[in-house]
Amino acid sequence: MAPMAGYTDLTFRAFCYAYGCDLAYTEMISAKGLYYQSDKTAGLLATDERENRLAVQLFGSDPAIMAEIAARVCRLLEPKLTLIDINMGCPAPKITGNGDGCALMRDLPLAGRVLSAVAHASSVPVTVKFRKGWDAASANAVAFARLAQDSGVAGMTVHGRTREQQYGGRADWDCIAAVKQAVSVPIIGNGDVRDAASARAMLAHTGCDGIMIGRGALGRPFVFQEIRAALSDEPYTPPTREDRMALALRHARLLVAAKGPHGIIELRKHIPFYLHGLPDAARLRRATNAVKSVEELARILTVDSAE
Repeated sequence: MAPMAGYTDLTFRAFCYAYGCDLAYTEMISAKGLYYQSDKTAGLLATDERENRLAVQLFGSDPAIMAEIAARVCRLLEPKLTLIDINMGCPAPKITGNGDGCALMRDLPLAGRVLSAVAHASSVPVTVKFRKGWDAASANAVAFARLAQDSGVAGMTVHGRTREQQYGGRADWDCIAAVKQAVSVPIIGNGDVRDAASARAMLAHTGCDGIMIGRGALGRPFVFQEIRAALSDEPYTPPTREDRMALALRHARLLVAAKGPHGIIELRKHIPFYLHGLPDAARLRRATNAVKSVEELARILTVDSAE
C-alpha cells in the first residue's frame, strides 16, 4: 500500500492488511516536524496491535536531521518496523518548493548524501521512492537509481510519472523496466495498477519484484485480495454492493473510535471512492457529503443497499 498523505493512517492500513496487503506505509512524514517535536507530525507514527509490520516514509533534505530522525524512529517502532522509506518523488509544490520530495531528483549529490546518511543511521533496511524525473526533458530515473544503490539503499520504488505529470497521464512502465535492468536491489513498480489485470501486466512488462498500489486501493482495500488470488491462480469473488456499503460503515466506525467525532469528517474524503462505479453514485455522494454521525451515514447506506 503506497504512502498517501491524508489517507494511509492506521485505520486504513489495518483495512489493507486485512485484505492481503504485504506491507503498508505511513503517510509521508516530515523529518523536520519530528525533529522540532510537532505533536501533529508525531501523530502520523501512530500504530497499535493490529500492525506487526510497517514502513515509515520520511521526507526531508537535511542529511543530519534525516539520519537522526531515522535512528529515533527505529528505536521507537522496532520490532514492528520493517523499513524506512525516503520520499524523493512527491510532486506537491509545498514540498518541492522547500527542496524536498521530487526536488531532490534535480540535485543528485544532495540526494546521495541524504540516502547515505539515513542508510548508515537506520537499524532497518532503507528504501527510496522516486519518479521518472522532474519533467520529460530531465528524466533521470536510471541515473538516480544507480546513485541510490551506491548510497546504500536496500530497494526502491519507481513511480513511472514525472513531477510535471503529477498524477495525470499514463505511467511509463518502460522507465520502471529500465531501472530494474540497471540495478541489482529489489524494485517495486508504482503507477496505474488498479486491479488484477493491471498487476499482471506490470509484472510482465517491467520484471519488477513487487507492486505498490496507491489510489487504486482507496475505497477498494479488497484489491489486494483480488490481486493475490490472480497471482496464485485462485478463484476470486468480488464484493457485492452490500459488501462495499458495509465496508464503508466499518471504516467510519473505526475512524470515529480512533479519532472521535472528527473521524466522520475525515471519512467524507473516502466515501466517494467506496461509491465509485456504483449505480446512482452521484446521488449517494451528495447525500453522504454532509453526514455528521455514523448513525446518519448508516441510515443512508443501509437504505440504499436495500433498494
